[in-house]
Amino acid sequence: MWYIGAMRLKGLALLAALLTFTHTPVQVSGQATHPSDAKRTTSPRVPASSSHAPQTASSPNAEAGSSSAKGDCNGGPCEDQQRPVIVTLPAPVPEVWSWHARVLWAALVLLPIVGYAGIWLCLSALKKIERQTASAATAATAAAISAQAALLNAQATIDAERPWLLITVEPSPGIENLFTIMVTNRGRTPATIIATAEGTAFAVDESYLPRIPGYGEPSTPRIPIILLSGESTAIKTFGRDEGRRICESEERFKRVANWEEKVFILGKVVYKDLISSAEKQTHETAWCCWYIHGRQKSGLVLAGPPSYNSHT
Repeated sequence: MWYIGAMRLKGLALLAALLTFTHTPVQVSGQATHPSDAKRTTSPRVPASSSHAPQTASSPNAEAGSSSAKGDCNGGPCEDQQRPVIVTLPAPVPEVWSWHARVLWAALVLLPIVGYAGIWLCLSALKKIERQTASAATAATAAAISAQAALLNAQATIDAERPWLLITVEPSPGIENLFTIMVTNRGRTPATIIATAEGTAFAVDESYLPRIPGYGEPSTPRIPIILLSGESTAIKTFGRDEGRRICESEERFKRVANWEEKVFILGKVVYKDLISSAEKQTHETAWCCWYIHGRQKSGLVLAGPPSYNSHT
C-alpha cells in the first residue's frame, strides 16, 4: 500500500512538473522580443524528483515575466509596448556653386536686361523711321506740288507760245456780195493746217440749232498750209450765188429772203503746232457764220452758239 501511494505521489509530482514546464515557456516566449530574450527567460527543466521545485521556480519567473511585460524586458521594449521611432536627419551638405549654376544665373540676369535694351532700341529705331517717313512724305508732297506747279507753268508757257488760229470774214475786194472766210495765226509759233470741214444748217434762230454741229467729210489740203505768226489764208468764199444754191428749193429761198428762216454756214480747221507733245499737237478751231440775203446786197457775219465757235 505504501508503495502504491508513493508511486501515485511520484506520478502527481511528475505531472505537476510537466504542467509547470509547459506553462512557463509559453508565458516567457509570448513576452520576449528577441530570440536571445527567450533563451534568457526560459527556465531549465526541473528534475521530476523534486516535486515542489518547479512550483517555486515558476512563481518567481511568472512574477518576473509579469513585471517585464509591464516594464522593461532585459533592457529593451516588450512586444506589447510601442517602440519609439527615432528619425535621425543627415547633416546638411553645403551646396557647391558650380560654373554651370553660375552661367545659368548670369544668363537669367542678363537676358531680361538684353531684352529690355533690344526693345528700347527697336522702339527708338521705329520712331526714327516714322519721323524719316513723315519727312520723306512731306518732301514728296512738296516735290509733287513743285512739279505740278512747274508743269502748269510749262503748260502756260506752251499755251502762250503755241499758235492760235482765229476766223474772220472779209468782203472780197472788187467783187460785190462776195465774202472770204479767213484764218489767221494769232499765236507766237507756226501752225500747220492739216484738214478742214464745212457744213450748213437752217433754223429760225441760232437758239434752234442742233447742240452738236454737223460737218461734212473733212478735206485734207494737197500741200500742208503752214502759217507763221500773224499770217492769214482764205479757207472759203461765199456769195449770193452760193446762198441761192444751198437753199435747194424756191420756197426755202423765199423764206430766207424774207428772213423767215436763217442760213448758217459752219466749219472747222484742224491744225498742229510745233512745240507741244505729240498727243497734244492737234488743235481745232470751229466757226459759224450767218448768211443775210437782201434784195440787192447780201451779208456774212459771225454768229452761232459757243459750241459752234470753239477753240482747242
